[in-house]
Amino acid sequence: MKNRVLVGSPVYQKSEILEAFLRSLKNLNRDTITIDYMFVDDNIDQNSSQLLAEFTREESKIIILHGKEQGLYLCNEESHCWDDDLMLKVANYKNSIINYAIEKNYDYLFFVDSDLVLHPNLIEHLKAANKDIISEIFWSQWYSDSQLEPNVWLFDEYDLVPKKLGEKLCEKEMDIRQIKFLNQLRIPGLYEVGGLGACTLISRNALLRGVSFKPINNLTIHGEDRFFCIRAAVLGVDLFVDTYYPAYHIYREKDLAGVQEYVKGCTADCAFVRQYKELGNKITLSMIVKNEEGRYLKEVLTSLSGHIDEAVIIDDGSSDNTINMCREILSGIPLHIIKNEKSMFASESSLRKKQWSETVKTNPDWILNLDADEMLEDGFWDDAQKLINQQNYDFYCFRLYDMWDDTHYREDQYWNAHSVYRPFLMRYQAGFNYIWNETPQHCGRFPMNTFSFPKTKSKFRIKHLGWTTKEDKAEKYRRYQLLDPDAIYGIKEQYNSIMDLTPNLIEW
Repeated sequence: MKNRVLVGSPVYQKSEILEAFLRSLKNLNRDTITIDYMFVDDNIDQNSSQLLAEFTREESKIIILHGKEQGLYLCNEESHCWDDDLMLKVANYKNSIINYAIEKNYDYLFFVDSDLVLHPNLIEHLKAANKDIISEIFWSQWYSDSQLEPNVWLFDEYDLVPKKLGEKLCEKEMDIRQIKFLNQLRIPGLYEVGGLGACTLISRNALLRGVSFKPINNLTIHGEDRFFCIRAAVLGVDLFVDTYYPAYHIYREKDLAGVQEYVKGCTADCAFVRQYKELGNKITLSMIVKNEEGRYLKEVLTSLSGHIDEAVIIDDGSSDNTINMCREILSGIPLHIIKNEKSMFASESSLRKKQWSETVKTNPDWILNLDADEMLEDGFWDDAQKLINQQNYDFYCFRLYDMWDDTHYREDQYWNAHSVYRPFLMRYQAGFNYIWNETPQHCGRFPMNTFSFPKTKSKFRIKHLGWTTKEDKAEKYRRYQLLDPDAIYGIKEQYNSIMDLTPNLIEW
């Protein structure tokens, strides 16, 4: 039996924005759910009221309540202005929708603001997360001269700085932590937060426990969403944000220009059909190199020679014999070398995107993405053909061991990469809409939205040789101090521990 979902939205909106919102509601997928819609028509624009009245969808019930309370919502191209009377009015509307959802035995209530455009898969996806309260992220420029910020927060009214209770932070540390938190939210995943709103799926269990938007009289924090989140926390209902299918926020009329591109991306997602071959698959090596002549490149490429079918190598401004080494060791297979006249490593996301772009130009079956100091265990190749000529998985994930000398790897609080499985071998899906994490450092070697592909773990390990010598460690430490001095994209304590004199080492 399908779960019943009520989509609820108080509406005070310009007709052009409302039209885009309603179109996305009509396109919501309903594979495992049924959807009914409840709107509170609080419009002063008669065209908007007409759009609500004309909204229909097959097999869906449409309920329209007419707003009767007073209050004027002022918005312009600079910002949106809420006063307490308007907040109380919206809170009352939302609580009426909650009461209806409980009375009519809906399994879920999805609150959504009328200036959002949604991905068709959104509600199905949020339901699958199995959380009592979960919002989908969207990003807004709350003021015309401010940066993009999310509809979720961690503490109080809108605090985006991770911290422990009572922890005192200087302004610089607060800025660094906030940037890290915002960068994390741009990576597809599920994260616990302290506050959320405007695009939220609520389970019947949470509704019955008493969540509501009713003001809390002994708090001066402003906004009905804050009251909802505080009450949920007191009731023991955790709050989560999902970042796989970000909604598009039409916060200003000029944002209407981006709707078409957003919808185009959604259409591509929904049209994507996973492809696979069960015979004749090939492996393409994708690698970035720079001045590798005296390091590990010969050992790495020699171990791969005879197993890979093609190679794409980005030379990031080498001044030694690296390119000739690649040609010599990989002679006999198609080899594509792209030389950067100037290094791009200071912007790793740009470098990785170029690596990806040049690799997919070869129309690969499988992409083996290794750095020039990473060695895949030989035993993997015994079953490689069987593993790539199957239909169930598009990713093979491996454990990466940071070798601290020739025979030992490091393991401690900050050096435990081998405790998780990371993707290195991926089946290329030509019709997929790939999205990258745009951070300058530690952006990942594959597009960030590919991690939803079906994946499995490999028992074989990867040696990371790049920390093996004292010279390697000193160079890596120097590089991180130069490119990420405030550890915005990494962990400062890990950076500082690179030069530890007595690290905990375990024999390979």
